[in-house]
Amino acid sequence: MAEAFPFGVAQDIIGRLSSTTFEEIGSIWGFSDDFRKLKDTISTILALLLDAEEQQNMNRQVKDWIMKFKDAVYDADDLLTDFSTEHSRGEVMGGQKKMAKKNF
Repeated sequence: MAEAFPFGVAQDIIGRLSSTTFEEIGSIWGFSDDFRKLKDTISTILALLLDAEEQQNMNRQVKDWIMKFKDAVYDADDLLTDFSTEHSRGEVMGGQKKMAKKNF
């Protein structure tokens, strides 16, 4: 089985990208296609991760790839958290639908 952390966080990212919050953010900012592509890419990588996990003990390149994937998952999760936080902040601060562009 794939290591719990990158697999679980990647699944969480896919779930977040499918949420109404990110559908709204994507619509407002024109990121809908980018979010869809990211979700598709992460889904594909998760399938590969299951196979790679079995091979990492015998292949250093695979082990390196898994480490890089973990780093990418952290970065993607941080970015999505920033988007979600700014979106929530905008809703709390007077129901605004637009995030401050200067923050990104």
